[in-house]
Amino acid sequence: MFRRQAIQIASASILANNVFFDPLEEALGAHTHPYPTKPLPNDAAPKHILATSLFGTEKLERILPLAEQLGIEHIDLWPKIHGSQREELTQMGEDRFAELLAKHKLQLGCITQFPLGPFGLADEIRLCNRLHCPTIVTGSGGTAGLHGPELKQAVEEFIEKLKPHWELAREHQVTIAIENHSKSLLDSPDSILWFHEFRMRHAAGAPDGLAVAFAPYHLPQNEKLLTDLLAQTLPSIALFYAWQHGKGCMQAQPKEDELLQLPGKGPLDFKPLLKTLRDGKYQGWTEIFMHPFPRGIPIHSDLKKVADEIRTAQAYIDENW
Repeated sequence: MFRRQAIQIASASILANNVFFDPLEEALGAHTHPYPTKPLPNDAAPKHILATSLFGTEKLERILPLAEQLGIEHIDLWPKIHGSQREELTQMGEDRFAELLAKHKLQLGCITQFPLGPFGLADEIRLCNRLHCPTIVTGSGGTAGLHGPELKQAVEEFIEKLKPHWELAREHQVTIAIENHSKSLLDSPDSILWFHEFRMRHAAGAPDGLAVAFAPYHLPQNEKLLTDLLAQTLPSIALFYAWQHGKGCMQAQPKEDELLQLPGKGPLDFKPLLKTLRDGKYQGWTEIFMHPFPRGIPIHSDLKKVADEIRTAQAYIDENW
């Protein structure tokens, strides 16, 4: 059985041996060949969801037809600074937004709301309920870099403080998914393990309403560690980002280097991670993801190329699921 101690030992070993990928120290080539798509039975296939931020601040009327062409049935709506489609929803109104989704045979699967934080989501939860959207992603905030008993206590206090918001989400058939993110409380393998443990303990058998949005980008780039962590915490994961560190996303760089964040292009082997999700009968979202630099622009200036990148990554995931 996988143990928290094993994660601690593995993390320490990774850091000691410089396995954690440093974008300033390594130059890695991209795998550019396409991956063939193999059909999967619906109950076994990954549940793809499309992040509107991949298109920057493009209008929904341009994004949604591409989502339909890709065969992705759900979208994740992003606000500024990464996108602007959440603000567009407010501007056009809920009825017009619902009409646009229906026109392209799409559903709203998630709203990402880092600006509001985990304690400011009450109105967003009610909006999601009205739009039949089951997921909101946000960050934990809090103190980063904690370890040992201090980390354990901080995560438990965070869960305790979240209880009324968790309950509100549950009442409205919405799940708040906390992304593990750098410079926040949920920033390490141990923090995710503690979150999972306290979530299950405090849920009293009904853990719906609170979960993790699992982001490999923000964790050590080691397949064994990530696979073990996924296996241990899978019941608490509502969204899996198919997203790796590559050469990072915090500075301008050649497009081929920036795209190394995508699955199948950078150095991280997603195959064992995807197998863990498949073997564990994972039913949450799988979101192909990366950040461009600067934020708020599409990952390609040509939106057709954005769709092509997503299609290639989608085929890689389906082939290795």
